[in-house]
Amino acid sequence: QVQLMESGGGLVQPGESLQLSCRASENVFNFNKMSWYRQGPGKERELLASLTVGDTTNYADCVKGRFLISKVGGDKNTVYLQMNNLEPEDTGVYYCHAKILSRQFWGQGTQVTVSS
Repeated sequence: QVQLMESGGGLVQPGESLQLSCRASENVFNFNKMSWYRQGPGKERELLASLTVGDTTNYADCVKGRFLISKVGGDKNTVYLQMNNLEPEDTGVYYCHAKILSRQFWGQGTQVTVSS
């Protein structure tokens, strides 16, 4: 059973940055796809960014140009989400998701609050 643990959430002001980390219990290069989702207050969980085999990335329009998903960082078990120019609408619980063939795994989430 793969375990995912998110960290790095917190309270920031609009315009500031945060970097989220998702540490997996095994090498992230074993996964077909790793993604970050967000669930805002009263909203459904939405896909923000994904990273597939071959390092292809995809982003939701609402974060394109502001968020970056990557495996760079020296820890082969971790995927990052660099979030820049944060907006109040980015508030929510951020979840890491991993897929290996037909199996899917979720982390427990980390809270991000953007408020002045």
